Amino acid sequence: MGKGGEQGGDSGEPAAQIRFYTWEEIQKHNLRTDKWLVIERKVYNVTKWASRHPGGQRVISHCAGEDATDAFQAFHINPTLVQKFLKPLLIGELAPGEPSQDRDKNSQLVEDFRTLRKTAEDMNLFRASPLFFSLYLGHIIAMEVLAWLMVSYFGTGWIATLILACILTTSQAQAGWLQHDFGHLSVFKKSSWNHIVHKFVIGHLKGASANWWNHRHFQHHAKPNIFKKDPDVNMLHIFVLGDTQPVEVRKNGGNMENYFFPPLLIPVYFQIQIISTMIRRRFWADLAWAISYYLRYFITYIPFYGVLGSLCLLTFVRFLESHWFVWVTQMNHIPMEIDSEKHRDWLSSQMAATCNIEQSFFNDWFTGHLNFQIEHHLFPTMPRHNFWKVKPLVKSLCAKYGVQYEEKPLGKAFVDIVGSLKKSGDLWLDAYLHK
Repeated sequence: MGKGGEQGGDSGEPAAQIRFYTWEEIQKHNLRTDKWLVIERKVYNVTKWASRHPGGQRVISHCAGEDATDAFQAFHINPTLVQKFLKPLLIGELAPGEPSQDRDKNSQLVEDFRTLRKTAEDMNLFRASPLFFSLYLGHIIAMEVLAWLMVSYFGTGWIATLILACILTTSQAQAGWLQHDFGHLSVFKKSSWNHIVHKFVIGHLKGASANWWNHRHFQHHAKPNIFKKDPDVNMLHIFVLGDTQPVEVRKNGGNMENYFFPPLLIPVYFQIQIISTMIRRRFWADLAWAISYYLRYFITYIPFYGVLGSLCLLTFVRFLESHWFVWVTQMNHIPMEIDSEKHRDWLSSQMAATCNIEQSFFNDWFTGHLNFQIEHHLFPTMPRHNFWKVKPLVKSLCAKYGVQYEEKPLGKAFVDIVGSLKKSGDLWLDAYLHK
């Protein structure tokens, strides 16, 4: 039970009552209708406010009953401003005798990671290069123009159309990596500027929804590869992942095999999800941006291919892009540990679920710097062109505490996806045969 105390104010007003809580009590408040969390030893009741959380109520709910200090710092580029929203939710503090970390986490590791983050801040690694992102956006727009010039000059023959589709696919893939930067608030100093340009890139350049992406992707970052919390591994109607999920699904009566579906993820699964989400949740601004994309696309290509031909071209581009997107985004996570919640500290939880791909100019461009997935997961708001600078510091910290830092070639990363899925499928089959 919480303990009472007195806290004097500077304004001459009567001292305010403050309550102290133990971790045992705080951890009980991790329910859907009762959510507390701790940030820098202060205890907040976010139960009613969670539904208004800009990043979505699920991501903040996933941290209920825990110390959310590192997650809070990782997602917000202006913590001081956000504290204004937290102030009315403050209900007390950790009792003086309670450790800052819950569930026997290594407090020295946590402290050293926070020191590393402060070092990165002092090195200005969270400051974006306007030139880098301007050139990146420019090369995407240049590909869109090149595609139009291609069909205008060479016509709609099979070879010209195939080359056109490859150019549009490349543009779409790179726009996908760019919207990821703005979605993580890693370009501008002001969140509002990032949000506006994010809607432009993901909406007008790709025809998708910024809110849909935010609510889904932030959960993945908060709890990567954690069942029932990371939406990327909660796709039981398509595949089972890891070493424990296949067996549990089968024991609960699940009757399925593993299907890895790069061709259909974007043109079918995501497309249905995005459109239904925008309409169901009334994301009208996102819908308007998406409509602007389709209007621009069809106005550009209907004169050359007609309505049906333009639809076929768009579907083919989405089909190609889906392969690119799925293999790149999954190579860092599917081969890693996928399991239920273990309540690790921020560094350990991210490292267990994430691996890197070797650096090269091609790998950086091809993956949108997601080959530095470890650094990106530890510091989501860090501009991607600075990942290579913080990498030695991360590797050194991991070595100090014996935390695995895995890095592999691009080809091996792709092969490991297949191996991991095969292993999960075999575990499901074994559970099915020996039920």
